[in-house]
Formats: sequence, structure tokens, C-alpha cells
Amino acid sequence: MEPADESEMVELCRGELGWPEGLATIDVEPARLWLRGVRELLHSTHCVAIVGSRAPTPYGVAQAERFGRELAAAGVCVISGLARGVDAAAHTGALDAGGGTIAVLGCGVDRPWPSGPLADRVARQGLLVSEFAPGTSPRRHHFPLRNRIIAGLSQAVLVIEAAEASGSLITARWAADQGQEVFALPGRVDHPMARGTLSLIREGATPVGSPQMLLDDLFSDRELFPMTPGTGAVAATRTPLEMAILESLTGETRTASEVASIVEEEVPATLAALTTLELGGAVRRAPGGLYHRG
Repeated sequence: MEPADESEMVELCRGELGWPEGLATIDVEPARLWLRGVRELLHSTHCVAIVGSRAPTPYGVAQAERFGRELAAAGVCVISGLARGVDAAAHTGALDAGGGTIAVLGCGVDRPWPSGPLADRVARQGLLVSEFAPGTSPRRHHFPLRNRIIAGLSQAVLVIEAAEASGSLITARWAADQGQEVFALPGRVDHPMARGTLSLIREGATPVGSPQMLLDDLFSDRELFPMTPGTGAVAATRTPLEMAILESLTGETRTASEVASIVEEEVPATLAALTTLELGGAVRRAPGGLYHRG
């Protein structure tokens, strides 16, 4: 897909050829959208929204990048809101994979917020979308409104780290109301950033521990680029901590504390990474709290 003229803006009105069908199912369908970037992305066959906290933990940032990168590498268009934190990490991961990403804004597409290199990059390699006319400044009440569009453009929503009052929960509930799949990345039960995702899981969201799990659940009957666990895009997008843990377990069986000591990381962060690797099948847990390669 060719890079777009990042300065060109196009207005698309409801009912016109090319209007996204998914927006017809949301409450208060927008009358028009302004587009800036690679407009073909608006008609991507497979779309997943990745949303979450604007102040995530380092683990949350790493997972958002990982999911964005691996889903994009599998041919999925990653949709988010360009906000700091999880949104930005998901967009970055998708762009780094050379895949498609759409940023839905709470302001005009000519003045994306936050502005900066990522917004410029999305305008060139992805697509900026807004129901607000060019020149519109960001306003607090715009952002809950844009969340319904994120949900409407997506076939599923994944929430990565969210406090109890996080705006990302609005997006997830918009999606659930439309009958779409909602996924949540489990976190530490004692961490505030896990409360929102745990709440969603209690409400029926599907817990997910790896991009491949999401792909298998959502697109198992549809054509996607193949992803083999432990190779290709998956291996390339493991976090440095996950790679260090796998190295420490090569030919060995260790406790989480032993692994944490070897990789020089705190035990809670090591446990979180071990859980991710276990869910993805790269690590197995034996009786006695021992871990070994899968």
C-alpha cells in the first residue's frame, strides 16, 4: 500500500459510496467523516480495536505494542484513538509491522491530538478519521463520542490495562452493545490498572493472553496471513523481558524467583511475563511452581 499524501483531507458523507457499514449499527451514527491518510484502510476486512489506559504500566505498553504488531503482521487493521499510553503503543506496533492502523480522533484530522511524530506517521502510513470538521480543537466531551466510532469500525475490541473509570471501558461496552466480541488482557489482581479489565471479564469479556489466542478465537474461519507460535512475527515481537526469560529456561526448570534473579527483574513483572508466555504455549508450569520451556 502506497504512503498517503498526509496533507490531503477528504469528506465522506453518510449514504455515499464507501461509507463504513459498521457505523449503521451504533447509536447516533455520524453524518460525515473526515479522512486523512490511506483511505483504503477504512474498508479493511479484519479490524480490531486496541484501547486502554493513558497511563499504563511498562508491561501494559509492551503488551499493547506486541498485540498491535502481531495483529497487523497477521493482516488485521489495528484501530485506536491516538491517545498517549496504550493507544499510542498499539498504533506504533502496527506501523512497525508495516501493517494498517486507523486513529479515530476527538478533534479535526488537520490538528490531531496529541500531535507529534506518531500522528504524522499515521497520516502517512495509516488513516486519521474524525467526525469533527477540520480546524476543530480537542474537547473533553469529544473523546467519549469518538469511542463509539472506534467500536463501529471494529469487529472486536481488546482492552489492555484500564482503571475502573477508564474511557476505554466505554468503547468496550459500545462494542458489546453492538454484539461484537470484547477481549481483555488479564493483569495483576492487586493493581489499579487491572480493575477495569477484570470488571469486563466478569461481564463476559474473553480473557486473552496472546495475539494468537485472539486470532484463533476471532478469525479462525477466515483467511489471514499465517502466524506460527514461536516463529516469524510472534518471535520477533516478544518483549526483551520475555526473550530473557526464555533464554534463562533453555534446558532448565526454575522457580519464578530464580528466573527473576537471572533476568534481573522484579518478581511481579517476571510472573506477569511468565503468565503471558504460558498462555502462548512458550512456557509450561510444573507442580511446585517450577517453569520450563514449552
